[in-house]
Formats: sequence, C-alpha cells, structure tokens
Amino acid sequence: MPNFDKLDQSLPVAPLGIIAMKSAEGLGKKVNDYIASFRREIHTNQGKNPVFRGYSEDNYLIDYDCPRFGSGEGKGEIKQSVRGVDLFIITDVCNPSVTYKMYGFENHMSPDDHYQDLKRIIMAADGKAKRINVIMPFLYEGRQHKRTGWESLDAAVMFAELYEMGISNFITFDAHDPRISNSAPIGGFDNFLASYQFLKSLMRGIDDLTIDKEHLVVISPDEGALDRAVYFAGVLGADTGMFYKRRDYSRIVNGSNPIVAHEFLGDKIDGKDAIIIDDMISSGSSMIDTAAKIREKGARRVFICTTFGLFTNGLEMFDRAYENGSFDKVITTNLTWQPPELKEREWFLEADMSKFLATIIDFINHDASLSGVTTPTEKIREIVAKYNSRELQTAVEMIEGEE
Repeated sequence: MPNFDKLDQSLPVAPLGIIAMKSAEGLGKKVNDYIASFRREIHTNQGKNPVFRGYSEDNYLIDYDCPRFGSGEGKGEIKQSVRGVDLFIITDVCNPSVTYKMYGFENHMSPDDHYQDLKRIIMAADGKAKRINVIMPFLYEGRQHKRTGWESLDAAVMFAELYEMGISNFITFDAHDPRISNSAPIGGFDNFLASYQFLKSLMRGIDDLTIDKEHLVVISPDEGALDRAVYFAGVLGADTGMFYKRRDYSRIVNGSNPIVAHEFLGDKIDGKDAIIIDDMISSGSSMIDTAAKIREKGARRVFICTTFGLFTNGLEMFDRAYENGSFDKVITTNLTWQPPELKEREWFLEADMSKFLATIIDFINHDASLSGVTTPTEKIREIVAKYNSRELQTAVEMIEGEE
C-alpha cells in the first residue's frame, strides 16, 4: 500500500475538485469513489481545522458542460464555484463514443475535438482555481512527436500551449516520447507506467505462470518499446527479446511507412511463456503479426500487455488471431475508452488503473513526493516469489495490500 502516513503529516494545497470530461466520465467516477474512500478510512487528521475544509467528502466531481451550437462551435461552462480549488481535469482524447450535432449531422468527437473542449474548461477555470492539473492518460498527438521532414510537431505544441494557458501539472501514462516535456522545461510533467497493474492482472487471470528467466521472456515489438520491456523484465527477473521492424520508407500507408518484415533479436524462446509489452494497440495488425511470429518460434503461450487498447479496426481481427492460436490473452488498461463488447471477449483481461490514479491525485493534492505512490521492486519480487511457490492466495492478498 502507498505510504499514506506521509499525507497525514502534510497539508492539502487547497480543497480538491475533479472535472471528469465526458470522454472520461466512467474513469472519473471510479477515481472519485476511491479518493472518498481513502479520506474516510485512511486519512484521520482533518478534524475541525479550517485548513481541511472540504477535505473528506463523498463527491469531489465538479459539474460542467461543453455545449455545441448548431454550427458546431462550442464553449466551456463550469456550473459551480472552483475558486481556490486544486482542480484536476481528466480527459480521454481517444474516446470516439462522444458525439455532437453539427448542421443536423451526428459527429463523433475526434482527438482534436476533445483537446479543444479541454482548453475551453481550462479557460473557464483559469484565474479562479488555485491550481489546474491536467490528467491526459493518452498523450494527445503523442505519435507526432518528432520531425523528419516538413512536418508539424503537434505533441510539443500541445504541451507548451497548455502551460501558457496556466496549468500547473501535467500527468500522463506511458508517453510515446516523454521528451515532449522539453517544450515547457519548467512545467511539471509526470509520466507513469502500468507495469505493476499488468503483473496484477496476469497473476489474477493466469494461475500457472512461472515468473523467472528460465520460463518467461518479455518481448518488445519494436526498438521504441525496448526500454519498457527491459524495465518490466528486470522487475520480474525474466529474459528480454526484441523485434526489429523493417519498413518500406519509399511509401506511406495510413500515415506511416508499411512494415516489410519483423526480425527477432534475442535468445531462443522454445517452451517459454512470452509477454509482449507496448504502449498501445492501434489497428492491431502489427501486434498480431508479432504474436504469430513468437508462436512460430515455439513459445508456450503469448500474452499481450498494452497500456492503451484502441482497436481502431475493431475486434474481429483479434478474434480470428485468438482462434488461430496466435496469442492467449490481451491485457489493456481502462485509461481509455473500451468498446463494450471487449469485456465479453474470452481473451481479454483488464488492468484497472483507477485506484492508482486516485492515489496519484491524492498525493499531488498534498504536494507529497510521488515516490511513495509506486510499489518498490523488492516488494514486487516478494509477491512474485509467493506466486511462483504457488502461495496464490498469499500473493493475491499482498497485491491487494499494495493497492
């Protein structure tokens, strides 16, 4: 469990307020419920001190709206006072299920639309809130992070723009390239990984893994995800491998150079369980191809762990690959919108991030060190040892305790 004792020794920056944009309403409600639970059951120092005004509440969610005119233009409205509030705005820029009317047509909101609504709410709160903190799990335009020709640098411009608008902290998860923080170098930028939540989901969903170097390999599907795979493998004490994507740089298809072949770099994986870890599943074709290649190399089972499961081309491709034996499970987080039918799939496991995100908000509201939020490597290895010895109940109890 995070060290909440540190919070009882510190003061909150200001009363807490959360705006969960329509794109993140479900996640925002779960986060709110966890924070309310923390402050009822764990934090005990508020008493009647006016410094702790509004500290322990059942609801921290603030009512807002982003209505649209018939032309498609919009505005942001905050429907209750946020003066002096430490405001956290949660948004999911990749939620296509939110719609609006324009000239009578039903439009699904794009990442650009979600980003504009975020800015509208920041404008509505600026000058009133004590601080404005933005939580954007999927980094807007995170894949357009570098310039290789006459191209826009969308992610860097977004980050700099938000700080010019007056935000204090920016929280994201598994950023495609966290170096975009260089565009606002004196701004607060926190980038968290879902590695521990992946481990929890695997332990709860698969009861016969052996997590060590002889039985498990963690694989990066490309060179860009290698650091992530090396960290996860190091924590688990497993081996590491990588696929190198050979691309055809003479053509561009759907905005990127098509992959010609996947080349594997690493030791033999015959008979081992393999975990593919990456930041996202977009269409999924590259991930399925990688999983199939690993299976061809003799892997016993293949588990896919990605922070963001976008499934932009639907789920049928994964259904077919699962039936063909290309992989065994897909684990993704609930940090982005998930198609309702995804949770019905036999091959799907969810890594719930809401409690972790609630803890992050609680610590930032106290200006406490976020090092107390993460689970130490030594504790993870202790949990893994309990799991490997088939003390499954003890391992699950330890996992629950670390939450």
